Amino acid sequence: LQITGLIFGGVGMVGTLAATAMPQWRVSAYVDGNIVVFETIWEGLWMDCISQLGIRLQCKFYDSVLALPPPLEAFRALMCVAVGLSVVSFLTAIVGVKYTQRGKEGAQGVSIFILAAGVAFLLTGALVLIPVSWTGGSIIRDFYDPEVPVPLKRELGAALYVGWGSTALLLAAGAMYCHCWC
Repeated sequence: LQITGLIFGGVGMVGTLAATAMPQWRVSAYVDGNIVVFETIWEGLWMDCISQLGIRLQCKFYDSVLALPPPLEAFRALMCVAVGLSVVSFLTAIVGVKYTQRGKEGAQGVSIFILAAGVAFLLTGALVLIPVSWTGGSIIRDFYDPEVPVPLKRELGAALYVGWGSTALLLAAGAMYCHCWC
C-alpha cells in the first residue's frame, strides 16, 4: 500500500508540475458552425499562445505581474505552493517507506513520516483542486453566458484535465498513507 501510494504521489507530483507549466488552461472555442479555423488560442498561468493552422506556434509570457487579474495571480501562487508541497510530500513519503523497510523497532518514527506524507499529499491535492476547478467553472459559466461575445468564449484545456487527474492521484496517495498510519 505504501509503494502504491508512493507511485500515485510521484505521478501526481509530475502532473501538478505539468499542469502548472502548460499553457492550455483555456482554449479557444469554435462556436456558430465555423468550420474554417486559422488560429487556436491557448491561455495559461504564465503565457498566451497562438497556433496558426497547427504549423506555427507563437507564445508570449505575460508582460507584467501587476497587470494580471487577481484570480490569475492567486492561481499562480496556489499552483506554485502545490508544486513545492508535492515535492516535499513525495520526499517525506520516500523517507517513510525506506524507514519502514529497514525495521519495525521505531514504530513512532515511521508513523510520523507516514502521517506527514499523507497529510501533505491531501493538502497538495486540495491546493491543486481549487484553481483547476475554479477555472473550469468560470469557463463553463462564460461559455453559456449569452452576454459573453463568441470570440471570447473558451473551452476546457488539457491542463485542467491533467490537474484533475493529478488531484485524484494526490488525494488517493494521501488517503493510502493516512490509512497506513492508522
